[in-house]
Amino acid sequence: MAEEAQDAVPPSDDSLLSSLLTEIFTSPINIVLLAVCVVLIYKIFRPSDGSGAASVSVEPPMPKMKRQDLTLEQLKQYDGTGEHGRVCMAVNGKIFDVTRGKNFYGPGGPYAAFAGHDATRALATFSVSDVKEEYDDLGDLSSEQMDSVREWEMQFTGE
Repeated sequence: MAEEAQDAVPPSDDSLLSSLLTEIFTSPINIVLLAVCVVLIYKIFRPSDGSGAASVSVEPPMPKMKRQDLTLEQLKQYDGTGEHGRVCMAVNGKIFDVTRGKNFYGPGGPYAAFAGHDATRALATFSVSDVKEEYDDLGDLSSEQMDSVREWEMQFTGE
């Protein structure tokens, strides 16, 4: 009996792999899970317009805006609704073209109130509703609030 055990040949790697694959692909649960994965991957990568081809709408970049001073009245024209579609806002006396962030600052965006306005007070107080329509003295802001405004200004200038 001991001799028979010594003569037994271990299964080859090929036969182990073959039996493992057979077991995986014949199990009903595994087939259902594989089908679910295939469907989910298809839904992730398929085009959403139904045309069969992926479509990406890329707007050509706008040329840089000429550096200029604007009055508050002129700044209101740059709220993203004009024919040029440009979005600008002022922070601490400087005007910034934020058209690239139109999803945030343009019409319908969470910070649309800043577009075409001086957003200094709103950024200092962390309140979107603190945007003023006319000149704002800012003399009543604390030093911490003014530090916050300077940080926002550096953020917009890219420093």
